[in-house]
Amino acid sequence: MSGTRASNDRPPGPGGVKRGRLQQEAAATGSRVTVVLGAQWGDEGKGKVVDLLATDADIISRCQGGNNAGHTVVVDGREYDFHLLPSGIINTKAVSFIGNGVVVHLPGLFEEAEKNEKKGLKDWEKRLVISDRAHLVFDFHQAVDGLQEVQRQAQEGKNIGTTRKGIGPAYSSKAARTGLRVCDLLSDFDEFSASHCQPHRQDPDRTGGRSRSQDRFAGQASFGKGMHWRCLAVRRGLAPPQPPLPPPQGFAERIRPMVRDGVYFMYEALHGTPKKILVEGANAALLDIDFGTYPFVTSSNCTVGGVCTGLGIPPQNIGEVYGVVKAYTTRVGIGAFPTEQINEIGDLLQSRGHEWGVTTGRKRRCGWLDLMILRYAHMVNGFTALALTKLDILDALDEVKVGVSYKLNGKRIPYFPANQEILQKVEVEYETLPGWKADTAGARKWEDLPPQAQNYVRFVENHVGVAVKWVGVGKSRDSMIQLF
Repeated sequence: MSGTRASNDRPPGPGGVKRGRLQQEAAATGSRVTVVLGAQWGDEGKGKVVDLLATDADIISRCQGGNNAGHTVVVDGREYDFHLLPSGIINTKAVSFIGNGVVVHLPGLFEEAEKNEKKGLKDWEKRLVISDRAHLVFDFHQAVDGLQEVQRQAQEGKNIGTTRKGIGPAYSSKAARTGLRVCDLLSDFDEFSASHCQPHRQDPDRTGGRSRSQDRFAGQASFGKGMHWRCLAVRRGLAPPQPPLPPPQGFAERIRPMVRDGVYFMYEALHGTPKKILVEGANAALLDIDFGTYPFVTSSNCTVGGVCTGLGIPPQNIGEVYGVVKAYTTRVGIGAFPTEQINEIGDLLQSRGHEWGVTTGRKRRCGWLDLMILRYAHMVNGFTALALTKLDILDALDEVKVGVSYKLNGKRIPYFPANQEILQKVEVEYETLPGWKADTAGARKWEDLPPQAQNYVRFVENHVGVAVKWVGVGKSRDSMIQLF
């Protein structure tokens, strides 16, 4: 009605509660998190970008995945490899946070920390916070992961190419509601430990004295034992494994000081004293369980939505979203790869780029940069800027090709196909750019790059529609050229 205030815009009531538009404005307050995500099939150099941003961050977070991730950071000539720990753990002034969306293998966590301690990492336990809602990966998850791959190979003639770190089976347990979380481990370790040692001998009628954690642990053990039997059927002659044991109580006691209620921790971080919060994505857009090249994907959401669900933060607290892009394309394992070069170009990229998996040690497949992939990743993530890494690997080429579009049955298609069989059939349309035939590894500012290299960068950002903020020309922290 004319002359009256809309009910949604009325001022706060007697209790101080805001409504409608005022509530939206109030909800939008708080710090914004900066997010770093992979825009291809992983291995883009996210660790380098995180390391660059982490130097003045207050909190560096992991939101999904597990120790299937592999981030390499070079600082002062020392090369650190991180899988489960946020690579920002190097920053001695910041807190590193493992969120609820991460699946944690405790033996792997401490093994990784010890290896990096030998390289100079210090006092990491004092700077690490672990969400009490994070799910646990057990050794039998890893065993099942490997045996499932064997089964796929035997039955279908191909496997998915997992890291065999137990990530998929752990997320399966989580989705089946039989998983165990860090809070379960710390609250009633003795009970479910005793229960789990011989889970198959539990009296089905004796449930009154057991905790829910015990029941879930026994359920997981049964799942693991059943999967072992099914997978081992394809490998006749092998004896079935012994029932897996839970992690030693020493792990529980060692992480206890690090564990916090993750939702409250992040809420305080967002709404307390202003803080710079950095989120380090693992894996990449084309490995996302929903948006990746299914089924050759990981088991979590490694696109921007996984940041909210993996840390327990609202969408309005997402700030800058940086997509990390390699100057060419690589992929580990099998699956469609439209711009792959199974020739001397692929060999050159593999050799110059030292393309071996950080986590698996497997040789990476290599090919030209694919802008269809980048545009698709931008549709899902809404990148605010890009980091283009490993430009120096292209230094030796006379010309550089870029995949700009796909054709299917002779017709150009504007979308990235979901079906793998269709993706295998697309014809890539390329644009050929002149190479620069000059060493860019020593470049430290934009003007140091040859004009042809600058043109390559501008070509990428113009076709994707997102500005390139950094250009990487080497391993070290100072080899990231910042454009703005």
